[in-house]
Amino acid sequence: MAEYDAELWRACVLVVALLTTVAPTSVVAREFRAADTQSEDYPTVQALNYMGGLIERRSAGRLKIRVFHSRQLGEEKETIEQTRVGAIDLNRTNVALLGSFVPAMNVLAMPFLFHSAEHLQKVLDGPIGQEMLASFEPYGFVGLAFYDSGARSIYSSMRPVRAVADLRGLRIRVQQSELMSDMMRTLGAEPVELPYGQVLTALATRLIDGAENNWPSYITTDHYKHASFYALTEHTMSPEVLVMSQKAWKSLSEADRQIFREAAAASSRFMHEKWRDLEQRSREQAEEAGVTVIRDFDRKPFEAAMAPIYQKARRDPAAAALIDRIRKVE
Repeated sequence: MAEYDAELWRACVLVVALLTTVAPTSVVAREFRAADTQSEDYPTVQALNYMGGLIERRSAGRLKIRVFHSRQLGEEKETIEQTRVGAIDLNRTNVALLGSFVPAMNVLAMPFLFHSAEHLQKVLDGPIGQEMLASFEPYGFVGLAFYDSGARSIYSSMRPVRAVADLRGLRIRVQQSELMSDMMRTLGAEPVELPYGQVLTALATRLIDGAENNWPSYITTDHYKHASFYALTEHTMSPEVLVMSQKAWKSLSEADRQIFREAAAASSRFMHEKWRDLEQRSREQAEEAGVTVIRDFDRKPFEAAMAPIYQKARRDPAAAALIDRIRKVE
C-alpha cells in the first residue's frame, strides 16, 4: 500500500511538472474587437492593423486586435453606442458623430474653426488635444489618439457651388449630427442625415443632390461618379478619433494600458503618412476623371453665414472658452 501511495505521489508530481512546463506556451491570446466603417485598404484601417501588430509584439502575443472594417459591425452611429456599452472594444470614428455623447467633440467639428491643416495638427498635438482625449472618460470611452480626416468640402451633381446662393434648395447629405445639419441648413441647403454606407445609392438614385466629405472618401466610395462638381469649401477639418470602451480599458493592467497608449500614438503617426499619400492620389484621380473642382469663390460669405452656429455654441461657457483657446494657437 505504501508502495502504491509512493507511485501515486510521483505520478502527481510529474503531472504538475508537465502542466507547469506546458502552460506558458499554451496561453490563449486575448482578442480585442476594433470597428471601422472604411474599406480594408483605407489609412485608418491600416493604422488599426499596425497598432494591433505593435500590441501583439510588445505583449509577447498575449494581446491582439481584430479589425472589423467596411461596416462589418455596423454604421458609425451604431458602433459608437456598442463601444460605449462595451460590446465593441475599440472604435475609429469621426468626432462630429461623437458630439451627442461627448460635448467637447462638437467644438472640433465647428465650421471654419481651423484655418489650415497645420493649425489643426498643432492643436491636436498640444495640450488641448491631450485634454480632449481625456474628456471622453466620463462618458464611457477612453480617448487614445486622433487620426487625420483632411478637410471636408461640398460636392454636388446639380450645379457647381461658387456662392452660398448656389446651395439653396439642394439636398445635401450630412453626417448623423445635429451640428452638421444646422450648418447645412444655415447655408440654405436641405440637410439629409444618412449613414455613410448609404450615400452612394442615394446619389445614384437622386435621393440627394450632393454630400460633403474629404478627397479620399469622395474618390474611394465612387461618389465622384455621380456628383462631379467639387467645391473646395473646406468648411470643417474635424479629425477622426480612436476610442476604447471603459469596460475593455478597466480590464487591462497598468502595464498593458501603457502598451495600448504607446501603440495608439505610433499608429497615429503611421496613419498621418498614409493619409497624405492617399489624399494626393485622390486629388489626382478626381482631375483625371474630369471632376470640376471649384476653387474660384469667396469663402468669406460662407464663414459669415456661420454666425448663428457660433452664437448657439457659445451659450455653453466651456465650449466658448475652448473655441477661443483653439483660435489663439499659432
